[in-house]
Amino acid sequence: MKKNKLKQLMRVLILLIIIPSFAFCKNSKQQKRSSSQLTITESFEPDIDISLTAIPAEIQLFEGEKTAIYTYNSELIKGESTSLQQIPNSYLGPIIRVKPQQKIRIRFNNELPDKSIIHWHGLHVPHEMDGHPMYVIKKGDQFIYEFVVNNRPGTYWFHPHPHGKTGYQVYKGLAGLFIVENDQNDLPSGEYEIPLVIQDRIFDSSNQLIYLENNMMDRMVGFLGNEIIINGQSNTSMKVNKATYRFRVLNGSNSRIYKLAWSDGADLTVIGNDGGLLSKPIDKPYMMLGPGERIDVWRNFSSTNSGEQISLKSLAFNSGTIMGMMGSGRGMGGGMMRGRGNMQSNNNPSDSYIDNGDALTLYGFVVSDKQGEAVPLPTELEPIEQFDLSEVVNQNSPRQFNFHFQRMEWLINGKTFEMNEVADWEKVKLNTAELWEFINSGSGRGGMGGMMSMPHPVHIHGLQFQIIERDVSEVPPAVWNTMKDGFIDEGWQDTFLLLPDMRVKVALRFEDFTGIFLYHCHNLEHEDMGMMRNYEVIE
Repeated sequence: MKKNKLKQLMRVLILLIIIPSFAFCKNSKQQKRSSSQLTITESFEPDIDISLTAIPAEIQLFEGEKTAIYTYNSELIKGESTSLQQIPNSYLGPIIRVKPQQKIRIRFNNELPDKSIIHWHGLHVPHEMDGHPMYVIKKGDQFIYEFVVNNRPGTYWFHPHPHGKTGYQVYKGLAGLFIVENDQNDLPSGEYEIPLVIQDRIFDSSNQLIYLENNMMDRMVGFLGNEIIINGQSNTSMKVNKATYRFRVLNGSNSRIYKLAWSDGADLTVIGNDGGLLSKPIDKPYMMLGPGERIDVWRNFSSTNSGEQISLKSLAFNSGTIMGMMGSGRGMGGGMMRGRGNMQSNNNPSDSYIDNGDALTLYGFVVSDKQGEAVPLPTELEPIEQFDLSEVVNQNSPRQFNFHFQRMEWLINGKTFEMNEVADWEKVKLNTAELWEFINSGSGRGGMGGMMSMPHPVHIHGLQFQIIERDVSEVPPAVWNTMKDGFIDEGWQDTFLLLPDMRVKVALRFEDFTGIFLYHCHNLEHEDMGMMRNYEVIE
């Protein structure tokens, strides 16, 4: 009897030793991966060395009380002075300017109350440098990024990527532009090259940001604000000379989609998108721009009358959003605009929004009488390597990724995000090319009877891809007809808008780096809810 009790006791002791040790080993493995870039690589000699520190701060956005925000403090340790530029009176991080093949070191310091990490949106970098949430660092820690710029010249950007907190940290102000440029001098530059980072926000009567992270409606729909902020500033207009301008436009909003157009009816002349310059300019009556997407726009103000104001607007459109399960209101049209100062009389701040698809005035340009440089629009821009589909290994059977709603969750192929999990259907081989097909079950295929239907901006980390086919045969005409002329499926991209009942095929080439990368919906609230998965590039 005593022997049996002794054996039982020994078993318990062994389990008490083994189980914590096993857990420690698992945690140590992740911690080891997380700490792999906490020290500088002495053999890596950067061309540009920058310190970026995420901190809480305050900024004078409006009259009255200052607004509490998060921001990136920056310091140029090595490099030309033009490598690091600040937007005056802005909560946004700096503009980092680099050239192809330069070596970059970023020393990221976290002084936030939450864990954080930085993702370099659109850049082709090793998986340890990509900003996967497995690499988050806590307050007081530092993460060292060291990589070579492998991208075409273009407009890229950076923002936090901690799982469950990405939407909040971006909303509080953490974002910046990462511009890869060459020596091309036949495009507007200097004061004639203007960034336009478009974001929507809600402020209370004390000028403080309101983010309804615990509100179920905002989590399901995605955050929609009632006030447009451009370049992290409250000013929504600027003076321009009688000259030609290049506008680098980023949709930096959490979930809002924009239908960009000029107020005077002129075409938008698009010269670049996510992956850099197009082969030639393309004129569009308007452009659809989902969260995370970028376009470069050319505009000539040379013949515009002095004093005239031309606005960049977002035209009305039908987003295809159906939220029948959540009751009437959001996403169903008829949104009301409530500005700062009205929040005290409104017991439900979630009503203070503008619907995704309502018309908006974004930014005004007042033409001065000063004559500037009128650069002619090039007929040819940058050659684009067309994807060779003969190298695609699964041309007849693309991998399929179904973005849909089920069990009160936004899912991909029925799965939610798992930090280290990679399914067999998410593993790809290095030095191969594939077709991936993304499907938005929308109002029909999802089995929800049209109760949950939303567009999803899809972003794939670690590479640029080309759109091969956009199947709109099942997209409701009432939706498609309001935005059908606003897409450019040419060139290289890293983010695209997947409408309800739409299918999109993209061609991808997995080269240079093995490891785990993310793909997800860039509606940041959907992403934080788990509409995100890993894919792994293996030898």
